[in-house]
Amino acid sequence: MANRFVSNAISYHGKGAIQEIPGIVTAKGFQKAFIASDPDLVKFGVTKKVTDILDAAGLAYEIYSDIKANPTIENVQHGVDAYRACGADFMITIGGGSSMDTGKGIGIIVNNPEFSDVRSLEGVAPTKNRAVPTFAIPTTAGTAADVTINYVITDEEAKKKMVCVDPNDIPVCAVIDCELMMSMPKGLTASTGLDALTHAIESYITPGAWTMSDMFEYKAIELIHQHLYNAVQDGNDVKAREGMAEAQYIAGMGFSNVGLGIVHSMAHQLGAVYDTPHGIANAVILPYVLEYFGESAYPRLAKLADVAGITEAGMSEADLDALLQQIIETEYRHNPQQMQRMIILGDLEPYRHLTRAEVQALYDKNLITIEELLIKLNFADFVRRFERENMNIITFGENIDYDTKIDTIKERLTEYAREIIPQQKVEPTNE
Repeated sequence: MANRFVSNAISYHGKGAIQEIPGIVTAKGFQKAFIASDPDLVKFGVTKKVTDILDAAGLAYEIYSDIKANPTIENVQHGVDAYRACGADFMITIGGGSSMDTGKGIGIIVNNPEFSDVRSLEGVAPTKNRAVPTFAIPTTAGTAADVTINYVITDEEAKKKMVCVDPNDIPVCAVIDCELMMSMPKGLTASTGLDALTHAIESYITPGAWTMSDMFEYKAIELIHQHLYNAVQDGNDVKAREGMAEAQYIAGMGFSNVGLGIVHSMAHQLGAVYDTPHGIANAVILPYVLEYFGESAYPRLAKLADVAGITEAGMSEADLDALLQQIIETEYRHNPQQMQRMIILGDLEPYRHLTRAEVQALYDKNLITIEELLIKLNFADFVRRFERENMNIITFGENIDYDTKIDTIKERLTEYAREIIPQQKVEPTNE
């Protein structure tokens, strides 16, 4: 079977890369941009760094910012209407995964109106036309939506995330400028960086991995190991920011073409139901999925540990344990407050009858934890949904007993929480 590889037609990298945009736009003959950017980026002036350049070049544009952190079907449909109304002939997406995923959905539907319900795009949709020409400008270093053929839209009615896979949605141009990432707070830098790490690890051990994807994931993990901690500690460290910008992009080049794994299947649905930040969900689940795969995954994980400089060449079981422990310690070191909030233990029973909104309120008050949320949800259903999304599940030649596999992961999560923080019981309050 042939291995397919899809990437941007062109990309620009490095500090100040956004200065290249007017020249590219003019060369392609575009007249007006539809800019998809989330409201916080507009509010805090990040989007303006790009629009100032467009203004100076006399290029017309219109901004669309009706975008949620986990973009919804409604966000996409409103965006399609706004695009058609404004008379644009190309799109610029500025932001993290939310802006870019919304833009991909808009761009596909504008040129493939038969998919205007959005739900029919789930999985691998048979679209016939390329999306609206799009320039993708990331402001975070994690999602790699600027170079992937994937996007994720939340179906609020069904309370699930739909993973859409379509070579027609890939941006024609990606502009990776670390200056736009300098304002990311520590928590966001950490969580998006751990998303990039999860991309690299999962895609490296999927059955579809091959020589070309391996090349990208090796380098991504090396760069993340070198630069993530420094990027979190000092957001103005240009070398660290550039390193993470490169890492997230090349990790995306790999996973977009070979798929991910069970960690992402669960993280997507957790975000759909509880709006848990995607990178945080990945980071919490990742060590237990890797540990569960055990010896089946050791040969591949051993190479990643060597690339990251964690172990000497040739990895024993003890070496693997060290790798997993480093991942866990990295989560705490990078975002200890968020991790403590997610691991505070409470009594699960009182929460079983609550609605989604009520559970979210308890989570926001630190009265329910990610461990409880994961147990409350149906893990086996996560995996089955993941299969329907046409992504890869790591089997290593064995038949998966879903209930047994997922129960084991739940047990590991529970053990993890109780080992790290002394058990506490926190009762709901009326505040």
